[in-house]
Amino acid sequence: MNSDFASTSIVLCTFNGAHFLRALWDSLLAQSRLPDEICVRDDVSIDDTWPLLNELAQAARARGIAVSLARNERNSGVVANFEAALQNARGDVIHLCDQDDVWHPRKLETMHAQFARRPRLLLLHGDARLIDENGVALRSTLFQALELTRGELRRVHTGRAFDALLRRNLATGATLAFRRALLKDALPMPREWVHDEWLAMLAAVRGEVDCIEAPLIDYRQHAGNQIGVQSRDFAMKIARAAEPRRAYLLGLIDRMQVLLQRLRALRPPVDGARLRAVESKLAHLQRRAAMPDCHPCRLPAILREAVSGGYWRYARGCYALAYDLFGRG
Repeated sequence: MNSDFASTSIVLCTFNGAHFLRALWDSLLAQSRLPDEICVRDDVSIDDTWPLLNELAQAARARGIAVSLARNERNSGVVANFEAALQNARGDVIHLCDQDDVWHPRKLETMHAQFARRPRLLLLHGDARLIDENGVALRSTLFQALELTRGELRRVHTGRAFDALLRRNLATGATLAFRRALLKDALPMPREWVHDEWLAMLAAVRGEVDCIEAPLIDYRQHAGNQIGVQSRDFAMKIARAAEPRRAYLLGLIDRMQVLLQRLRALRPPVDGARLRAVESKLAHLQRRAAMPDCHPCRLPAILREAVSGGYWRYARGCYALAYDLFGRG
């Protein structure tokens, strides 16, 4: 065990990922600072993943790393599988891991140093190099594909991650690490949220969230991704505008209602200003969902939301405004 500062767990959830699994595992064992524990939960893979995991576990244990392997009796899905795996992790700092990525050699060391230096830091995430199924680098990084702006990064770096995350999620699970203490507030995980978004939001409510702009992993994009990332080019944005708008907004409303319910139940109580900000975002989404189907008839409500600043505080500014202006339904 590493005795300095804190123990470290890697939580890996697998599902039919044998083809890429060995490359990931090799990168975990090549870390400049080895993990104390690798906690794996398999979601009923039907390929060679499970026997391969048992083989790979021996190599990790030979390096002094504790390995726990668990397998679901029936398929539970990404969020439920991560939730179960997290409850088995014993480390003070927990790193999430995807079965098809490759970690850069200093990932654990780099993130470990941040947690050691900053006692209020609850959650840390980073950029990633996007690669294809053959390991060939694609034309952008993760942050570029997600179109993170300098303004968003500045908010995160200056202690205003809550404001940035209230607009949209910026943290991708495959790059994410957090203090185990966060699980007290985050579990159980609601199915309306993706696990990385939920963890990042709860961490931003309770403490500090930050990001590392340097790529720390190779994030593999392929047809089998359970959750991946795509660059949002102009054609994709136009296609999004053609989707049913109200159904999308009602989904966001459900998520905010779930978040509010959790925050109101937390002890010690959540900071009142942050609770009111979530309530204000919910009201913003409800006003947008109530806009009429008739495009010209929406203009007064859109203008009121624009003048009040709601599109910029609680959504992606001009993108959200244009979505309400041109979106269907």
